[in-house]
Amino acid sequence: MNGADARDYLMKRYLIFTYSLVCYATFLGTFLYAIWFVLKMDAMPSALGAPLGKRLVVDAALLMVFALQHSIMARQWFKRAWTRIVPGAAERSTYVLCANLALLLLIHYWQPLPGLVWKVENRIGVVLLQGLALLGWLIVVISTFLIDHFELFGVKQAWCNLTGAKFRSAGFTTPGPYKFVRHPLYAGFIIAFWSAPTMTAGHLFFAVMTTVYILVAIPLEERDLTAILGEQYRGYQRSVSMLTPFPRK
Repeated sequence: MNGADARDYLMKRYLIFTYSLVCYATFLGTFLYAIWFVLKMDAMPSALGAPLGKRLVVDAALLMVFALQHSIMARQWFKRAWTRIVPGAAERSTYVLCANLALLLLIHYWQPLPGLVWKVENRIGVVLLQGLALLGWLIVVISTFLIDHFELFGVKQAWCNLTGAKFRSAGFTTPGPYKFVRHPLYAGFIIAFWSAPTMTAGHLFFAVMTTVYILVAIPLEERDLTAILGEQYRGYQRSVSMLTPFPRK
């Protein structure tokens, strides 16, 4: 490799790492925006004049786009095909960027649905539910750091590519809550979405549909994990519950 080729090769590495940082920064902003969206969803004014059926179709379509992006791009067959187009070191960051865009699309075009399902008036009840929602978001964030936060969001892969270090995945570990729940990250989302002192029809629709998606996505994810880890993961499935911290028989 001559000097010009070496410089081009190094520049590509720097570009991939910069790209990963941009995707990660976009994730941080989008994640905070999503928390705000869920907290303020019940206070959003309804789209006056828009038929209820049309609003339901729009919201369902937005959730479908989000679900398909997450599920399809996470599959191994898609990753193998996708890395023929994008560098392997940028694959995870690209997934994160697409997830951010799908979530921003959902938030921006979400159609509030009228109707009050419940409203907790008791001050203690309100505080408890708000605290539970905060706990849910904390579980989500902490879970990512326990399993390797920067690998999950593609920065580690790009850094190893930049420095020439061999990328080593954190692999299969069960730290902290993973000893009691196979998917604490998903459990945190469910807690955050349902812990609402005020629950409108739109929020309920969002909570139901995202919970259904999680229940569909987990078997797909675990099928991939079983294909990779074999009996090690099957044993984990037999001994640890999926979403609730109750011991399995």
